Amino acid sequence: MKKQDSYGFSEKRKFWKNGLIPTLQILLTIFIIIVLNVNVFTQEKELKVNKAEQEEVIKKISKILEDNYVYPETAKKMSSHISGKLKKGNYKMITSPSEFASQLGKDLRKISRDLHIRVSYDPEAVKRMRRREKNKDDPELLELRLKELRRTNFGFNEVKILGGNIGYLDLRQFADPKYAGETAVAAMNFLANCETLIIDLRNNGGGSAEMIQLLTSYFYNNEPIHLNTFYWRPSDETMQTWTLPHVPGKKIPDVDIYVLTSNRTFSAAEEFSYNLKNLKRATLVGETTRGGAHPGGPMLVNDNFIINVPKGRAINPVTKTNWERIGVKPHIEVPQEDALTTAHLKALEKLASSTKDKDDKFRYKWHAESLKAELNPVKVSPETMKLYAGKYGPRTITFENGELHYQRTGRPKYRMIPLSNDLFMFKEIDYFRIKIIKEDGVVKGVMGMYDNGATDKNLKSK
Repeated sequence: MKKQDSYGFSEKRKFWKNGLIPTLQILLTIFIIIVLNVNVFTQEKELKVNKAEQEEVIKKISKILEDNYVYPETAKKMSSHISGKLKKGNYKMITSPSEFASQLGKDLRKISRDLHIRVSYDPEAVKRMRRREKNKDDPELLELRLKELRRTNFGFNEVKILGGNIGYLDLRQFADPKYAGETAVAAMNFLANCETLIIDLRNNGGGSAEMIQLLTSYFYNNEPIHLNTFYWRPSDETMQTWTLPHVPGKKIPDVDIYVLTSNRTFSAAEEFSYNLKNLKRATLVGETTRGGAHPGGPMLVNDNFIINVPKGRAINPVTKTNWERIGVKPHIEVPQEDALTTAHLKALEKLASSTKDKDDKFRYKWHAESLKAELNPVKVSPETMKLYAGKYGPRTITFENGELHYQRTGRPKYRMIPLSNDLFMFKEIDYFRIKIIKEDGVVKGVMGMYDNGATDKNLKSK
C-alpha cells in the first residue's frame, strides 16, 4: 500500500524570560540593559514581516494551493481572496509574522471552510523540513521525532480494564505504525480478553490512516474489509485501505465496541469513527466531531512560513461521501464529560440482558448500579448521615465535612458514595459496598456486600 500523507501537523512556540540583576552591580546592570534593549530591538526588527515578504508569501501560497488543494475551483477562490485583500492593503498593518500567518489561515478557511488548512510562521520547522528532504534517513531528526512520540507513549494515553471486564483505551493520536506499531500491538493484546471495548477519542486530533488500518484489523476476522477510499488530487490517483488479514496477537471480531467522541475529535480520529459507524461495527457515544475529512501535509512557502495543504479527500465505500464540514454524529448524543459513564453503562446493561449465567448477570448489574449513581447522584440528608456514624466491630463510619467515610481497622479511609438512602459504594474498591441495617428506624449494624454475592455483618457497638 502506498504510504499516505497524515491528516495534519502541529506547531510549537518558544518563550523566553528575563531575570533581575542585583542592585550592587548597577553600572553593569545599566550596560546589560542597554545591550539587551539593542538585542531585543534587533530581534523585533528581524521578526517583522514587510510588504515584500507578504507579497511573496501570498504569491507562493496561491501557487501551492492551485497546484495541490483537493478542489481546484476552491483553490482559485482562496488565492483570489487573499490576493485581493493584499491589494486593498488589508494586511499592511500586520507586522508580526505569527499574526500574519494566523490571519492568512483564517482568510483561507473562510473561503474553503476546510479546518485542515493552516498557515504557520516557524523558521526552525522550515529548516528541519529542508534537512529532512535533503537527507530522509537523518538519524538526528529521526531520534528527535521518536523522542516527541515517546513522551506521549505514541498517543496511547491509558489502557485499563473497567468494572465488568470492560476494556478501555484512551487514544490521543493515531501515530504512524512504523514507530508506534509495537505499542499498538501491546495495547490490543492487553485488551484481548475484555467482554466489551471502549475507545476514547474525545481528545484525539488525528494522525496516520495506517494506524487506523492496524487497529481496525483487530475488530474483524481474516477476510479483508474495505475501510476507506482516498482521492489524491496532485497525482490524480485513487487508493483504498482495507483491514489486514493478519495482526500480532488475538483478534476480537465478536466483541462489542463503543467509540467516545467530542467536538475536539478531528481528522483521522473522525475517519476511525466514521468507518466503524457505517460498517455497523461500533456504537458512537458523545458529541458530533469537528468535521475534517481532507488529508494532506505541510508544504514549505519560504524560509519562514509553512502551509498545511489538504491534497486529498476521503470517499467512504458505504456512504460514497465523508464527514467534511458536518462531522460524525454519534448514535448516543450526550455531553462529552458523560460519554464514558454512558458507554460503560450501556455495555453492562447489554451484557446483563444477554447472559444466561446468574453470577455474570449479578456482576454486570452490580457495576451498572454504580454508574447510574454517577449519572444521577443520590443525596442523603446530613441528619440521616449523622445517625450512621459509629463503630461497627472492626468497621468505623465517620461524618466529616458533610460526608460519610468508612474505614476498616488497619486499612485506608474511603469516602462513602450513596446508591440509595442506606446503601453506599466506594470509588477505590468497586467490588465492595456497605448497607446500613435498621430496625424501626434505629441503626443496628452494617452489612458488607461483595460483587460475588457474598455478605458479612457487624452490629453497631457505639
